[in-house]
Amino acid sequence: MPLSEHEQRLLEQLEQQLHNEDPKLASTLGSGTNRSLAARHVVLGSLVAVIGVLVLLFGISSQIIVLGVLGFVIMGGGIYWASARHTRGRPNGAGRGGDNSGPHRSAFMTSLENRWDERRRDES
Repeated sequence: MPLSEHEQRLLEQLEQQLHNEDPKLASTLGSGTNRSLAARHVVLGSLVAVIGVLVLLFGISSQIIVLGVLGFVIMGGGIYWASARHTRGRPNGAGRGGDNSGPHRSAFMTSLENRWDERRRDES
């Protein structure tokens, strides 16, 4: 369902405000490289986990305990790699969803929170 003209204008205003308030965040959200890297980690981790399951099953079927344990470790490593948050190239603590209540809080986020609070009050 397409957006109405009013909704499109509001979306454009929000985008413009985001670009004005925090151009670094806007460029990060606009680029698809972070998503492709995250997808790559999930795919590679899943492949490693599948290989670990195969090694585990082979170790169990051949009754080689060391090979079964190694397969389990490989599988666990693949699952960890696929589910871990990779923050290469970011400064310490950046992008980890930390506390946003400091002095660097943007007016954009403050206005969004104010709107949210108004909606919650109207519903009550």
